[in-house]
Amino acid sequence: MPPPVGFIGLGLMGKPMARNLLKKGFPLVVHSRSRGPVDTLVAEGATAAASPADVARAATRIVTMLPDGPDVADVLEGPRGVLEAMQPGTVIIDCSTIAPAAARRMAQATAARGGVYLDAPVSGGEIGAIDGTLSIMIGGDAAAIEAVRPVLEGMGHPDRILRIGASGAGQICKVCNQLVIGGTLAAVGEAMALAGKAGVDASRVRAALLGGFASSRVLDVHGQRVIDGNFKPGFRSRMYQKDMRIALATLTEHDVPAPLTALVQQLVTAVLAAGQGDEDYSRVATVASRLARGGA
Repeated sequence: MPPPVGFIGLGLMGKPMARNLLKKGFPLVVHSRSRGPVDTLVAEGATAAASPADVARAATRIVTMLPDGPDVADVLEGPRGVLEAMQPGTVIIDCSTIAPAAARRMAQATAARGGVYLDAPVSGGEIGAIDGTLSIMIGGDAAAIEAVRPVLEGMGHPDRILRIGASGAGQICKVCNQLVIGGTLAAVGEAMALAGKAGVDASRVRAALLGGFASSRVLDVHGQRVIDGNFKPGFRSRMYQKDMRIALATLTEHDVPAPLTALVQQLVTAVLAAGQGDEDYSRVATVASRLARGGA
């Protein structure tokens, strides 16, 4: 039997990721702020822990999937946190999307307690989390990554688990990921808006574009969402706003001009201003259509 794995943070993404580890045969110890998903996974074979510290007492492989940097800091360094009870040699796989600087600080704090912290943000949305096909971009020690590869492969596609570099590099890669997605979403939104305003079938436009150089995963998945009007969250707009905040701060930290990303951030703000923060972030692609209709 494989060694137990701890999992902290059972939200929209974390719950299916944890479930996939159960399916792979890992004994799983879980903790989350909300009791509902904990009870669900316990019914499926997991063990509940009363605190992050209790997770650390039970497992030396710990996955965290949390909303933001302060949440990660609280789970690791706060009262009854992981670092309080962490066993020597523990590897923390932090799949949260947080600022690269925060990830580097967490790595230093973990190392000071005899463990290893990997920043391992993911891409693929709820569908990828459910299917176990997430892309995982990792910053941190190469030997530690190999030691926990079976855990990583329990959540992500084996060909998409990549070490990017030293601590913080995984989060830099995730910023790059969100920049590309945001820019593409904005372009897809403008294309759908033009098709609609010109009286052309947007579904046919999408099908034609998917056959050429304009093809992309964003156009495929989110273009269809826009056409169907299906914005059930796979990743909430308010969480994407948080990612854009991290992206802009990181770009500024490295003196990289990013006028397109600044525009995307404003589009995301428009989505939240319209009361759609809990809908899928593909809503960003509808702002152009709304403006083309006179803001209706």
